Amino acid sequence: MVSSPNIKYLFEPRSIAIIGASYDNEKIGHTILENIVAGDYAGKVYPINPKAGVLYSLKVFKSLDEIKEDIDLAVIVIPAKFVFDEIKKCAKRKVKFALIISSGFSEVGNSDAEKKIVEFAKSHGMRILGPNIFGLFSAKSNLNATFGPKNIKKGNIAIITQSGALGIAMIGKTAFENVGLSSIVSVGNKADIDEADLLEYFMHDPETKSILIYVEGVKNGEKFSKILKEVTKKKPVVVVKAGRSKKGVQAVASHTGALSGSDDVFNGVMKQCRTLRADTLKEALDWSEFFVYSPHPKAPNTLILTNGGGIGVLATDAAEKYGVTLYDNLEDLKKTFAKDMPYFGSLKNPIDLTGQADPLHYNAALSSALKNKNIHAVIALYCETAVFDTDSFAKIILENYVKFHEARKPIVFCLFGGEKTEKCLACLRKKVPVFSEPYDAVSCIGAQYTYYKYLLEKSDKIDTAKINSKFIDKLIKNAKKEKRQFLFSKEGQQIINSVKIPLPKCFVARNVGQAVEFANKIGYPVAMKIVSKDILHKSDAGGVFLNVKKKQDVIEVYHLIIKNVKKFKRKAKIDGIEICEMVPKGAELIIGARRDPIFGPVVMCGLGGIYVELMKDFSFRSAFLNRKEALSMLQELRSYPLLLGVRGEKGKDIESVIDSIIKIATIIRKHEDITDLEINPLTAYPRGVKAVDVRILISGQK
Repeated sequence: MVSSPNIKYLFEPRSIAIIGASYDNEKIGHTILENIVAGDYAGKVYPINPKAGVLYSLKVFKSLDEIKEDIDLAVIVIPAKFVFDEIKKCAKRKVKFALIISSGFSEVGNSDAEKKIVEFAKSHGMRILGPNIFGLFSAKSNLNATFGPKNIKKGNIAIITQSGALGIAMIGKTAFENVGLSSIVSVGNKADIDEADLLEYFMHDPETKSILIYVEGVKNGEKFSKILKEVTKKKPVVVVKAGRSKKGVQAVASHTGALSGSDDVFNGVMKQCRTLRADTLKEALDWSEFFVYSPHPKAPNTLILTNGGGIGVLATDAAEKYGVTLYDNLEDLKKTFAKDMPYFGSLKNPIDLTGQADPLHYNAALSSALKNKNIHAVIALYCETAVFDTDSFAKIILENYVKFHEARKPIVFCLFGGEKTEKCLACLRKKVPVFSEPYDAVSCIGAQYTYYKYLLEKSDKIDTAKINSKFIDKLIKNAKKEKRQFLFSKEGQQIINSVKIPLPKCFVARNVGQAVEFANKIGYPVAMKIVSKDILHKSDAGGVFLNVKKKQDVIEVYHLIIKNVKKFKRKAKIDGIEICEMVPKGAELIIGARRDPIFGPVVMCGLGGIYVELMKDFSFRSAFLNRKEALSMLQELRSYPLLLGVRGEKGKDIESVIDSIIKIATIIRKHEDITDLEINPLTAYPRGVKAVDVRILISGQK
């Protein structure tokens, strides 16, 4: 097997060849060479153009074959139909990496040509970035091998973007807002090198303090999530993903499948990987920059300081939205701030200095907050007033930011007002985390606390339940022999019983006489459910009746279920009717697992029963999880308070629910033939749970 080159040489190449360097200043090949030269790249540069000559004082070679020296990086800027021939030349010269700027590949349906290039390159120990990219910038090498703007500010944020146009726009945006980058790189079609490969470099790059990823789709979710778990232990990663909509998602085989729009799974896995998901590019850039310059908080208590009640209330609302804990020890707050404010100010958090406060009041209050060891972060708000000296305040902001930074205590500012305030903001933004909207300011503190909690609470340990794999494999093998892509209800129950998740007593009646016999054996009331491979959602077909209380009702319901099912699906094959113990009322949950095409085995939990798809109260994670992560899934649910007990009800057995999640996760991980596994409902009680209905699908199900 041919070994791959060290990813280091993609960002720190000692030599570069530009295949397609152009004399025409309107061509991309000209712009890239111009940017490389203008950026003072210190390595060797070899422009290649059949016309030869001189360009930017550099000798232009007719072909790669003319260059005798070793080449680490080739930038290819020629029409798609010529790329493969150049890749063969690169491989012959042992080029380590090729940036294929050229478009015209899989993005327009030309996947075969793209695949041919990558397979050839890999077989010769070369890696491909692209095709269809704008290039890359590496501050460490003074390398701007892009066709974007020249004025990229050096700094500590690394950006990975799937969109070339958006990446070029981000170069301009960061330059305008004085945001420094350690790197920005386009992945385009991701034919070979993807986000995971690039993260491997940034994880070890000392210049990179935070990482921002814009992604539209992930090709190898398991590889991506594995490296994210490692990177986020060391550095914060902020992700913006396009495509939140579930439009077009067609998955009707199970509730779990129907609910698992790609975005829901992506969101759950990102949380599991300690990754911060931003809603907008602005938010992502704000967070990434804030992480670079702001220290980690030592504990959660946050103070809001303001001169306006209204903006303080907005910030309080934002704090709740972004998970920021406001310090509420009133005695301590009074002791700390009473001397700093007018008698008519508010000493509750938010601390309101009132509109009559001047810069000296602010300075005193900020100093007091800095000294108080019970206050761990500060959000300082300012509304412009006629009596306030904005210029003096700007100086105070700068001085206090330095003091807070030296004390390793996070602080963020928000200034809202007219022309004077906006001018003040423009000056301060180059040095201080300052915003014009309270939500923007609070979201930065919120992102930092989310990451802080991730580092404290998240563990990559995987909990595994004890399961009888031989027994499960036997049931699957029998189903496949019969060319079934599902397990019968009884088989599903046997699997659930084998992992010791309690089940109600249940028998399958093949006729009315058996139905009555089984009902008498179980004891009334009973539940009656259709058993048919053609009916996946029993309630929809009128195939479920609960609280059947006597013999005559069993007879009538038996015939009614058959009539309903035949009406719903005339050719449905009916294998019998389940007669089941009527379980006591409890909290109805859904616990499911499925094999996601991107992230592999995933688990879900949520509010269950007949309203599962209506309420859409659920959460997802990769099936490689532990008990703590399973608990966090439950805590995300809007319905989680039902498990804690409401209106005098006893709390439910959360540990048993977690046990069930871990058992289901273990099954889906260890049995690749299972595509969907679902318990709905899993009824939770003050002691224990019961799996009321089980559905298991195996490979081949569409």
